[in-house]
Amino acid sequence: MNKTLRKAIIAGNWKMNKTRPEAKALITDLIGLVKDADCGVVICVPYTNLETALELTAGTNIEVGAENCHWAKSGAFTGEISADMLAEMGVGYVVIGHSERRQYFGETDLTVNQRVRAALDAGLKVILCVGELEAQREFGITEEIVGMQTKVALQGVSEQELKRIIIAYEPVWAIGTGKTATSAQANEVNHYIRTVVAKLYNTAAADALTIQYGGSMNAGNADELLAQEDVDGGLIGGASLKAADFATIVKAASK
Repeated sequence: MNKTLRKAIIAGNWKMNKTRPEAKALITDLIGLVKDADCGVVICVPYTNLETALELTAGTNIEVGAENCHWAKSGAFTGEISADMLAEMGVGYVVIGHSERRQYFGETDLTVNQRVRAALDAGLKVILCVGELEAQREFGITEEIVGMQTKVALQGVSEQELKRIIIAYEPVWAIGTGKTATSAQANEVNHYIRTVVAKLYNTAAADALTIQYGGSMNAGNADELLAQEDVDGGLIGGASLKAADFATIVKAASK
């Protein structure tokens, strides 16, 4: 982390977990554990838990995000939620382009860009996910894949709007598998993403951009990962479902 240039942010991605009572219990525990954090704290929860999360976190240092949004403002898109709907509720963040959305629900670099555009237009902050498959890393094309995903996602995004975007590098082979990129690997790709952004915009814009690591960061490896210059926080999956573990990661990012 380099807090002199950019903000460190720890965001939890609950995925498809927690009923409303379970969410209430987790958030209630979490509030006291992270109240003194010296970093941003965000919880991205299922749609059914958004109202619960917003109500419980009001007046705290925890911000609330959704896990996806559609690119259209409204229309015949059964089962989808628009960015405007999220903004009207008071949601501040939205995760876009997560590998699970790409893998299981057919999202492409193009639709990710459309969703980013919709979220920014609605006034939301975006956690934009990029990352390579294991085979792509083995083929030595990690930079090509991550660079392309970043460039397409940021098409039409102004330098001013970039200030409302966080990029989360999530190597697909390290999500939910127990595998983790080494701290050096995470920093290398995060640094490369920053160079891509610098070419698209400028060095100052790239230096100010928060770039998280999101491949199985947990209470045990957070210190080492967050000690890297270009790792500005984490998008946390499994460990965000346990208040104590999530708080430990927040504490590591608060150093």
